[in-house]
Amino acid sequence: MNKPLIVIFTAICLDAIGIGLIFPILPHLLQEVTRTEDIAVHVGIMTALYAAMQFVFAPMLGALSDTIGRRPVLLISLAGAAVNYLIMAFAPSLSVLFIGRAIAGLTSANMSVASAYITDISPADQRARRFGLTNAMFGAGFIIGPVLGGLLGDYWLRLPFIAAAVLNACNLLLALFILPESRPLESRVPSRRKLDLAALNPLRPLRRIVSMKGLLPIVSIYFVFSAAGESYGTCWALWGFDTFGWNGVSIGLSLGAFGICQTICQAFLPGPATRLLGERWSVMTGIACASIALSVMAFANQGWMIFAIMPVFTLVGIGNPAFQALATRQVEPDRQGELQGVLASTVSLASIIAPLGFSSLYFMTRENWPGGIWLSVIALYAIAVPLVLISTRTAGTLRTLQN
Repeated sequence: MNKPLIVIFTAICLDAIGIGLIFPILPHLLQEVTRTEDIAVHVGIMTALYAAMQFVFAPMLGALSDTIGRRPVLLISLAGAAVNYLIMAFAPSLSVLFIGRAIAGLTSANMSVASAYITDISPADQRARRFGLTNAMFGAGFIIGPVLGGLLGDYWLRLPFIAAAVLNACNLLLALFILPESRPLESRVPSRRKLDLAALNPLRPLRRIVSMKGLLPIVSIYFVFSAAGESYGTCWALWGFDTFGWNGVSIGLSLGAFGICQTICQAFLPGPATRLLGERWSVMTGIACASIALSVMAFANQGWMIFAIMPVFTLVGIGNPAFQALATRQVEPDRQGELQGVLASTVSLASIIAPLGFSSLYFMTRENWPGGIWLSVIALYAIAVPLVLISTRTAGTLRTLQN
């Protein structure tokens, strides 16, 4: 593996650790600053605020990276994340917490720019495998982050935010001193096209991508899967507290177990699953496994049941790398940053809507049946089934992209 890939994968892993540190203790922090127990809606608002800022700025930063290079945009993003975690570490009120999350969303181009960087330096026939490794590195960060966050949070509620700021600062230094630029100057600023301010309009690239028939079903699946995925970040800790009486360490361990299973899945299974089942049935199998696991979670009354079902739960990710590789084939090389920004923006659009919906639904059902929230996620996954069938037909039944 070449040096730039090692640096990018390390940066992604450190970024995931920083994000994962926060999940186990966020409900307690909100309870502290709001002085109320009913914080489900506040969790949803914070998540939606982050996503709204990301939706507006991710396409802009992606397009900007096509023009000025991936490296400077990535450095800006990492610096913003470090500042955000410091703000949240010492936030005295809910409004300051909201400001911190807004800053994080504004600069959250890490994954989209990293994906564009990988596209720049990867042959087309290696992209699916490398996107799978990217997801695996993110999962590896999620093994460490939530467990460490739960341990640090039980010692001092604000300590995980300081740790996240330090990790992002290390991430920034790593990229600053080691990571080379992936796009030559002549590719970044062609003589016929300087920085076009109109291209930084977040709706302009979104309209362009959606207008491409071959990509529209892919973007739609990204939207549905992302909306379903938001339920975990929004409701997992709340559900763990309410259903099993878990503390921060238990929440961190459960998320760490999820990270282990997801890392193994993303690192080793996408290629064999696609060769054995094809892209269509790989994704369908993932949806079925997620639905089975969510059904168990909805009716579980003992915490060990969640750990037992975790390997089945994470199989939903086996089709994602093939979809990512397919998307990169739909646009020309000098638009890869814009594409990744638009995909990030699509994810963010789901992340604006879903947390508010899930948190409100959880607030209404938590007294009688906290686990009922997971049945709504199954219903959302069911929407993806016809989209998968349409997208695989549109792409010619999606040949194996890893080979």
